[in-house]
Amino acid sequence: MDPPTSGGSAAVMWLAAAAALLLTIAVLKALRKRDDTSNKHAQGKPAGMAPAPPVLHRVALARFALAVARNGPLEAFRKQQAKLGSVFTARLLGGLFEVTFLVGPEVSHHFYMGPESDINPGNIYDFTVPMLGPEVGYAVDLATRGDQKRFYWDVLKTSSIKASMPAMIEEVEAYFLRWGEEGTVDFKHEMEELLILIVSRCLLGREVRERMLGEVRTLFRHLEDGLGLISILFPNLPTAAHRRRDSAHMRLREIFTEVIKSRRNSGRVGSDETDDVLQRLINSKHRDGRSVSDVEVVGLLLSLVFAGKHTSSSTTIWTGVHLLSNPNYLTACVNEQDLLLPTHNGANHHQIDYDVVQKMSTLHCCVKEALRLHPPVPSLVRQAHKPFTVQTKEGIEYTVPKGHTVMSTILMNHHLPHVYKDPYIYDPLRFMAGREEDKVAGPLSFLSFSAGRHSCMGEAFAYTQIKVIWSYLLRNFDLKMESPVPGINWSTVVPMPKGKVMVSYRKRQLID
Repeated sequence: MDPPTSGGSAAVMWLAAAAALLLTIAVLKALRKRDDTSNKHAQGKPAGMAPAPPVLHRVALARFALAVARNGPLEAFRKQQAKLGSVFTARLLGGLFEVTFLVGPEVSHHFYMGPESDINPGNIYDFTVPMLGPEVGYAVDLATRGDQKRFYWDVLKTSSIKASMPAMIEEVEAYFLRWGEEGTVDFKHEMEELLILIVSRCLLGREVRERMLGEVRTLFRHLEDGLGLISILFPNLPTAAHRRRDSAHMRLREIFTEVIKSRRNSGRVGSDETDDVLQRLINSKHRDGRSVSDVEVVGLLLSLVFAGKHTSSSTTIWTGVHLLSNPNYLTACVNEQDLLLPTHNGANHHQIDYDVVQKMSTLHCCVKEALRLHPPVPSLVRQAHKPFTVQTKEGIEYTVPKGHTVMSTILMNHHLPHVYKDPYIYDPLRFMAGREEDKVAGPLSFLSFSAGRHSCMGEAFAYTQIKVIWSYLLRNFDLKMESPVPGINWSTVVPMPKGKVMVSYRKRQLID
């Protein structure tokens, strides 16, 4: 699994890559005085091994960097792929730093399926340690990390999601009761607020949700200061943002530890009242029989909250942008809700549960299409510890050298015309039976939740909470987007709509 924060960190890697590329502009004059070393790299390959990927450097690299900064990554990478193909390397600072980009499912198998000894994140995610603590993720040894993955699987399995459903539904219903009969809201702000309430209730526990949410929300915002570009490159630099991040981490640790100790001292081991994610983490044990420490539970909670909030808020908002911009799909989703709920729960059709959420196929496809167009993780990054060979769909082979940073361009993969018909168009029907374009090129065609050894364990939880939110909205309100269709803000941790997303609503008159 990629670290739970990769929804933010990998998105920032687009900015980090652009910034690193822009650094080359400052040294272009010096580089022009040096001999071109690209041929030497190719000549040094072992006999029988495929050649290294084509290289992007010097003036071409500077132009590419400017295009990423000016137009965003999608258009810049599309043009570069047209020139160099689906595998190419950006050589920065005279070869001190080399990034090989993999575009398309055909060249991505080793990236997602290769053993950790061959390709892994290395120290790329070291910047998460001050945010999450040294007891979790890539700050711990492989055996401990394996146990922690098992803990994640346990708290995010189907039975656990079902146990969280009542709390999830309760938070959604209580939040939208504040809207009243009609009005206009900034939908982006509203969904971010709602998601932190759901995440706090389902992941952090009732104690945090009811008594300390205001402070916790502020602390999480300060903790997010550790996701800036400067933090990716220099996570321990003594800046004001890092001081806020570190202070927030210590205070969150105090708050959560107090709650954890209170639960341990009470002797609770899980019940209808306490069988939340926090309690299940407290009850977890390592394979050697050790109980999970308090500080480890804190780190696991912080990781889950970052993943649950950022990914789901982004996707919930983008789903709204596209549904409200496409009346036919909006109507189809409303009709599905009106048909599904009465047949499932009879007269009590305003209530939903886990089983009926799984039947919302039209809404599911609409959410999935928003995820395709706007993956919260636009790219993933790993380090190649051994050379490996890839083959493009044209049959051309390249060897990615040992030591390269390797980037899977998820955003580009989701816009490839040989996989997705009219890839820039919002078309949820592409996932319906008979088309299923996400399977056209195999299991690596759709990567919003990663794949293979690194599949996101929170996929089912994310879909569930997003569909619970949208089910309530569709059943209870007529919605209209008042602001223009927004562009993409590439400067944020997770790419979000630019500016406010103003939506007007009017309460629907439900007929029993």
